Amino acid sequence: MELMSPTDSMFLIAETREHPFHVGGLALYEPPAGAGSDFVRELYEDMVAHTEVQPVFRKHPATILGGIANVGWTYDNDVDLDYHLRRSGLPSPGRVRDLLELTSRLHGGLLDRHRPLWEAHLIEGLADGRFAVYTKMHHSLIDGVSALKLLMRTLSEDPDDTEVRVPWALPRRKRPDHGSSLLRTVTDVAGSAAGLAPSTLRLARSALVEQQLTLPFAAPKTMFNVKIGGARRVAAQSWPLERFKRISRAAGSTVNDVVLAVCSGALRTYLLEQDALPDRPLIAMVPVSLRAEHEADAGGNLVGSVLCNLGTDLDDPAERLSVIGESMRGNKKVFSELPRVQALALSAMMIAPLGLAAVPGFVKATSPPFNLVISNVPGPRHPLYWKGARLDGNYPLSIALDGQAMNITLANNADNLDFGLVGCRRSVPHLQRMLSHLEDSLKALEVASGA
Repeated sequence: MELMSPTDSMFLIAETREHPFHVGGLALYEPPAGAGSDFVRELYEDMVAHTEVQPVFRKHPATILGGIANVGWTYDNDVDLDYHLRRSGLPSPGRVRDLLELTSRLHGGLLDRHRPLWEAHLIEGLADGRFAVYTKMHHSLIDGVSALKLLMRTLSEDPDDTEVRVPWALPRRKRPDHGSSLLRTVTDVAGSAAGLAPSTLRLARSALVEQQLTLPFAAPKTMFNVKIGGARRVAAQSWPLERFKRISRAAGSTVNDVVLAVCSGALRTYLLEQDALPDRPLIAMVPVSLRAEHEADAGGNLVGSVLCNLGTDLDDPAERLSVIGESMRGNKKVFSELPRVQALALSAMMIAPLGLAAVPGFVKATSPPFNLVISNVPGPRHPLYWKGARLDGNYPLSIALDGQAMNITLANNADNLDFGLVGCRRSVPHLQRMLSHLEDSLKALEVASGA
């Protein structure tokens, strides 16, 4: 038996039926030209032929004194790939909506702790001939950013590369630093807070007075900030990156500010439909890089947590984009004026209240620290292929929490931005409507900016 780290143990202890603690992803592929009707079956056979399984894909909580204990790991020598890798077919007519409904059910299910904590589902039957792979791994094994990097290692920029690589058989690399993970940052906040020494607090206080940093608990109570159930809804769609870049150039803003403004407009419309739009603007937690320009190619993770005013109380899309840009610039400036360690510690302090969500009555009795997380994850910059099949969509699917019933995560994929939305099925009705609202919001920004 191998002892768990306290962080890994926390993810397992905190997991309940209402709070599955796995990260997931839905990848959508276009078969190569000339592929026959047996292409997916042959792909499945290629996948199960990889029987050499790396340690991270063989471990699960150990059984101690007859019961599963969240203090140690054990490793299976023989992994039942027929259990972990599953081939599924969509019902006729094979719509993308059917794929998302299946993915919603899969994303809400708990992983079996008697087995290694991962699953992969090869899904065929889409009417347009494409196929998909839904994967999920427990957060105690990996975070979402590392999972995306793992997927990219299985793919190739060469469409003629027919080798089938699978995540569980890839050669081991140095274990990634999980500092970029929201949940890991929460669990490590006690240690990080040590960086908030009196000198740091003086620097922070000076920055706060000058820049009016957005702090936790300034957000209004919304329908997203409630206790959640265990069932999930997911929604996913791709948009051309160039549309966001055109707005960015026309408005003199960053692409990420445009992304936030598009999400803001969609959230405003969705909440108006539900007769649930608060008078005060929603606040989003936005992970941002704290690297200096000369550190762009340095290793490790230097990610902060900025709270952004989404301007959802404003009807005009141009005004919302302006408010978002001002909020992001001001908050990032505060972090830039702090020493690196203190900036990371202040960032951890921003999201520490999420760790209190499990305390009985906390979510109901208090204002939320922020309303939702909107995260933009680096993805592949060039088209990628898997046995010649082009990666059409790569949708990250994150974790919903008590008090955070909706999550929006997106990743760039060559010339597209791929949005993955996750919501509590009970608390966030008709999540798929957010997709049309995102498109409408993007169009409104194009008109308002003259892009």
